Amino acid sequence: MTQIDIGISDQDRRTLVDGLSRLLADTYTLYLKTHNFHWNVTGPMFQTLHLMFETQYTELADAVDVIAERIRALGAPAPGTYSMFQALSSIKEPDGVPDAQGMIRQLVQDQEAVVRTARSMFDAVDQARDEPTADLLTQRMQVHEKTAWMLRSLLQ
Repeated sequence: MTQIDIGISDQDRRTLVDGLSRLLADTYTLYLKTHNFHWNVTGPMFQTLHLMFETQYTELADAVDVIAERIRALGAPAPGTYSMFQALSSIKEPDGVPDAQGMIRQLVQDQEAVVRTARSMFDAVDQARDEPTADLLTQRMQVHEKTAWMLRSLLQ
């Protein structure tokens, strides 16, 4: 890691970067999966889901940049390859192309997985007194919790 002096120890910065790298991998994997489902959704809910998935993957694309830039601000390189993301992510690729309901179910689970990844970082964030990362995590959790709720609503 680059030598920087922002009031966070090197060890704490490493811990934060590890967590943010997992969050980046989850976010990028969810972006890719949502974009895949946008392209491949079929059925009576096509128009609704096609547009909803587009809104979601566009938001995720912006989030990937914000998370990667926070990693850089902490003095570390951001992971940026498929193999790195696959090793770090808690989100699994789909097997084949599920039907629309299957897509929704998977995305609910994946949105909730991203929330868990973000939430798991708060002890380290509190220890480091890293308010910018806390703010980023809180914003990401709000987006993913709301998106999971909206997707769940389609299953009822």
